[in-house]
Amino acid sequence: MSDDNGTQETPAGSAPGPRPEPIRFFGTTWVDHDHGYTARRTGAAIGSLAAAVASCLVLRFAYEGLAIADIGSFVTLLMVVMFAICSALAFRHTWDGFTKRPDPDRQASLRGLLAIGFVGSLLAYFFRSLTEAPGEKLHREEYETALKQYEKRSTRRTGNPSKKRRRS
Repeated sequence: MSDDNGTQETPAGSAPGPRPEPIRFFGTTWVDHDHGYTARRTGAAIGSLAAAVASCLVLRFAYEGLAIADIGSFVTLLMVVMFAICSALAFRHTWDGFTKRPDPDRQASLRGLLAIGFVGSLLAYFFRSLTEAPGEKLHREEYETALKQYEKRSTRRTGNPSKKRRRS
């Protein structure tokens, strides 16, 4: 359980204070870059790139299906442009989501666009995995802020307040 400041109640035997929020595929290895962090980052980069390539192949089959159906060049062009624009917007939205928390209402309204532009999201995940765990910068800033607030709160409270001398 956590309070409003991000600190969590700790079970017996663990260190007090805020705990880092786990990142998908990385857990909390992003804090100290230990326990296979580099291998996980490499795997995430390779996996997202492979998924993007496979997705492009599926889109290629869809394009060929449109060509076989002979629905006209305008509709075919419209579909290609739609996927390109949605992928570009999904890339940008996903990339921005790694540095700041997305607005839940906006996220819900863009769900369809992000589903159509899934290739852009996969590519954003791939490119971010080359430098850090996707979302690591955001989580690290929040975690360090929570640690500073915890240190500030815990250093102020020293000693037993009931044993203080009263001023007369």
